[in-house]
Amino acid sequence: MRRENVMTRPEENPARANSISVIFPSYNEQDNIRGSYASATAVLRKLGFDYEIIFVDDGSTDATPQIADELAATDQHVKAIHHPANLGYGAALKSGFAAAAKMLVFYTDCDGQFDLNELPPLIPLIRNCDVVSCFRMNRQDGWVRSFNAFCWNKLVGLLFGLKLRDINCAFKLYKRKVFHRIELHSTGALISTEILAKATTRGWVITQVGVHHFPRTLGKPTGAKPRVILRAFAELIQLRRQLGILAKPAKASE
Repeated sequence: MRRENVMTRPEENPARANSISVIFPSYNEQDNIRGSYASATAVLRKLGFDYEIIFVDDGSTDATPQIADELAATDQHVKAIHHPANLGYGAALKSGFAAAAKMLVFYTDCDGQFDLNELPPLIPLIRNCDVVSCFRMNRQDGWVRSFNAFCWNKLVGLLFGLKLRDINCAFKLYKRKVFHRIELHSTGALISTEILAKATTRGWVITQVGVHHFPRTLGKPTGAKPRVILRAFAELIQLRRQLGILAKPAKASE
């Protein structure tokens, strides 16, 4: 695991981190949801925190809603949230953030491409920052998606002053205050850019950490669909207008 710090002005001294909400945005993940639950439960029990696991079913057309409800009915630590239709990745995350009741908020995808055992090492870091934004050290999505991600990172870095290696990496830990103090509008894939750009403009501390990435073995990815990409660019233009001037580039801490 490699660590890099960006931004140097903590808004406040961090409180003791002793509870965490883990959010899984889920769209047609019937083959992965039980495995995600089992992995998260094992890690969180060892962590010894007060915890909750939130599955946000974003209008799935397979058995994802039923499985999420089944898990919620048998485990008091689980919440199941349902969208009546597919509203988008950002919309799913916003529903999860709104439902999160613990001091820390973590999210990852429900596709099994990350190892939840890499969550506990992030906890000590969040005590000295506001966001831990991970980057994939060995991205396993193929060269086309990797190239698209490289171009996206460069673009949003120039527009918003974000010196971050992997904007859309779905392995992030936040203090819950982040979602109390910024208003989010994105309902699509721009959600990570919006959160991090608004955090940057507030001078909040973001720490970068490398994590491992694994090939998807079950289910089908949806992030590379043309409509998803076009929606992200449309929301990017709106966010640029909303924030007005360019964000000041974040300075690396010593």
